[in-house]
Amino acid sequence: MLTKILLADDHKIVRDGLRALIEKEPNMEVVAEACDGRTTVQRAKEFMPHIIIIDIAMPDLNGIEATRQIVNDIPGVKIIALSMHSDRRFVTRMLESGAVGYLLKDSAFEELSLAIKTVQSGKVYLSPAIAGVVVEDMVRHSPQKISRTTAELTPREREVLQLLAEGRTTKRIASQLNVSVKTVETHRRQVMEKLDIHSVAELTKYAVREGLTSLE
Repeated sequence: MLTKILLADDHKIVRDGLRALIEKEPNMEVVAEACDGRTTVQRAKEFMPHIIIIDIAMPDLNGIEATRQIVNDIPGVKIIALSMHSDRRFVTRMLESGAVGYLLKDSAFEELSLAIKTVQSGKVYLSPAIAGVVVEDMVRHSPQKISRTTAELTPREREVLQLLAEGRTTKRIASQLNVSVKTVETHRRQVMEKLDIHSVAELTKYAVREGLTSLE
């Protein structure tokens, strides 16, 4: 069976390289590409791929939030994170969002090929370095010790938080999300209240620290 793959990364050179390698593999085809999280969600619905290979640190909508939306909207799709980040916060949130694979960008292509085949067969694939992070996190952190503040935000509040952290104006966010300026202001106020943060600068620091966006 032909495995249809969507590539999501904000660097074109990465997408080009992955496409060239993947399409040399038998029974694999790249059916679409995306350079940000929101486009990834749209193209996932349009092309209905079997596998999505997604970066985490993407503009507009990060890979964690894009994964959460895609998994909710398209049952059965398999998502593999391909990231430069091995920090447990990124790994844990990506897996909690519904990803079934996680590799680092310095992995050999043979490992990515194996990951694609593994998740397509219904299993989870974690590169050895990531597996160690997950096990360590399970050992060291009970559910009571893990911060729940980000989890307490709604999906739309997390979107607004990321866009604010990326320097978008309230008016631009409203246009981008197709809502009113007043609605965005309400979301911003609710985010600040829930997180007990009182400035956009502090929101930006929080978003970077929690893996919702990056300074790239």
